[in-house]
Amino acid sequence: MKYSQALEDVSSFSESKIRQAFVRKVYLTLMVQLLATVGIICAFLYWNDLKMWAIYNSWFTFTMMAGTIVLVLVLACCGDIRRKVPFNYILLGLFTVVEGFMLGSVTVFYQVDAVFWAVGATAFVSFALSVFAMQTKWDFTAARGVMWVICWTLFSFAILCAILRSQYAYIAYASIGTLVFSIYLVMDTQMMLGGKHRYSISPEEYIFAALNLYLDVVTLFLLLLQLIGLTR
Repeated sequence: MKYSQALEDVSSFSESKIRQAFVRKVYLTLMVQLLATVGIICAFLYWNDLKMWAIYNSWFTFTMMAGTIVLVLVLACCGDIRRKVPFNYILLGLFTVVEGFMLGSVTVFYQVDAVFWAVGATAFVSFALSVFAMQTKWDFTAARGVMWVICWTLFSFAILCAILRSQYAYIAYASIGTLVFSIYLVMDTQMMLGGKHRYSISPEEYIFAALNLYLDVVTLFLLLLQLIGLTR
């Protein structure tokens, strides 16, 4: 009986060590992604030639957007590719660069101080929500189905805002969107942490976990940037 208990304790310890290593790898990958993204955004904000080129070539933004969608679909749907080194890192790096260029081409239409206010607000909110996700006893992963419905409702609201073209509607959309993707960030963090949560990500899926968290943070940044820009 004692021998069986010892084996169970060793197994639990081993799984805990694997999960901790997985979390460190995810956050290290995410940190590199975010630093590269901020660097590209700064290049667009302070390199006048690049800034003016992005302003007068709006097709560039749509091209980068299409590129990010394709790369996200590849990374999300092709499990064999995102688990195979070094192709997974190459694709994630390419996605990060393309996403950085897309964000840079968007931020040139905002004042520099508004962009950095949004960066600071995103960093603060992301850190606070990550700490909350690690400490809270509430299991947000159980609400995946509900969040999927809310996300599609938000998408429908975005189409309505585009039709109405009302500043108040845009502010409402940005505010609601910030709340929704804040919950997504908590949910994806808990899925990465595993443990007692209903759903968790396999330790082999560190690229997928980093991609989810990165998309949550970037979406929060865009919504906060829109909110700050509209209220200035």
